[in-house]
Amino acid sequence: MYNLFKIAIRNLLRYRRRTLLTASLIMVGVVFVLVFMAVTGSIKSLLIGQITDSMLGHLQIHKKGYVASIDNLPLTITLTPKAMQKIDKAIKDIPEIEAYSTRIKFGGLFSNFVETTNIRLNGIVPELELKTVPLLPARIIKGEKTLKKGDILIPELLAKGMKVTVGDTVVVIATNKDGSVNGKPFRVSGILESVTGPGGRDGYIHIEDAMEVLRMDQMEVSEIVLRLKDFATLQDVYESLMNTLSQEKNEAGKPVFEVHTWEKLSPFYNIARMIDIMTLFIKIMLIAMVLVSIMNVMIMAVYERMREIGTISAIGTMPGKILSMFVLEGLSLGIFGAFIGDAIGCIIIYILNISHITFNFGRQTGLLLAPHIGVADILMVSVTVIVVSVAASLQPAFKASRMEPIDALRHV
Repeated sequence: MYNLFKIAIRNLLRYRRRTLLTASLIMVGVVFVLVFMAVTGSIKSLLIGQITDSMLGHLQIHKKGYVASIDNLPLTITLTPKAMQKIDKAIKDIPEIEAYSTRIKFGGLFSNFVETTNIRLNGIVPELELKTVPLLPARIIKGEKTLKKGDILIPELLAKGMKVTVGDTVVVIATNKDGSVNGKPFRVSGILESVTGPGGRDGYIHIEDAMEVLRMDQMEVSEIVLRLKDFATLQDVYESLMNTLSQEKNEAGKPVFEVHTWEKLSPFYNIARMIDIMTLFIKIMLIAMVLVSIMNVMIMAVYERMREIGTISAIGTMPGKILSMFVLEGLSLGIFGAFIGDAIGCIIIYILNISHITFNFGRQTGLLLAPHIGVADILMVSVTVIVVSVAASLQPAFKASRMEPIDALRHV
């Protein structure tokens, strides 16, 4: 096999221009795929981080049926203190969970004493919320970065439309689950920008203020938001929580709780899937490029070396060795192109990292692009290229190995 490999390398060096051109095509394809995967992976991670760390969290727990009715922000589908104890125990049994926050979500009327409009409010425990969604303070474009009792954070769209600024007094009116109406004055302590654009009507108040507005005797939360220590463990934690909480049944024998990852709660997940699909198509293009390039050069090699093939066949070289020789040529081209492509791709990714390129997403500006490619991804691309190179050389190799010596020697 070693001698066959030396012969394959020698044959490639005999046609250096063609060999370099083919290897260059493979190399360009590998570089393009690696850089594309690194850049799109970085953009995807940053955008997911903006969504999850600004408002959604990594996972959310609700009472069964809440998410299906979330547009109405129902106050009748809530987690009672007893349910909270069970969830708290399940959370503490999972070390991968870094922090969690409780929220009371409800809709109400927002008035500046001149005009009135609707608003969606989140009653939160500020200390827990900041640990769970650490980018929330960065969304406060005016005012204080903290939230105290009696204060309210309002969305920028609402502030502009109602001509409300920091320090103004406003009134929030809401209907509780029993149908009674209650109102409470608040001081505007900050104005929030939306995560993805100027839209959005979500404001924040202290959870004790929310209980007062809704006249709750005991805390009944709408959702529990979780943050993980490592985002890569998302699916494992989700399955662990599902296995634990699904054991809790109501009188009808149906699950009491439901757990959702951020993917099920945000329309941005569709954009993330589009990025993955684009990456897949780029990989398919690389495979097609390598396949055509290797097959073309190997077919040309067979036709140009007819007499050589006839000669080595006539002196007793077995068809299997002839086939192996051509396959090894394709293998060598694949290895060479993949190796050089990996090296250049990693250099370009390193240059992009030290260039500190920034981009904007919605209202978020100056997000730093940090392309990264894992060893597993590099190996996957390289192995794919090498396997396709070998596969592409099989048909020409079979053709060469099956030639009759007399017919090959007659070829001019």
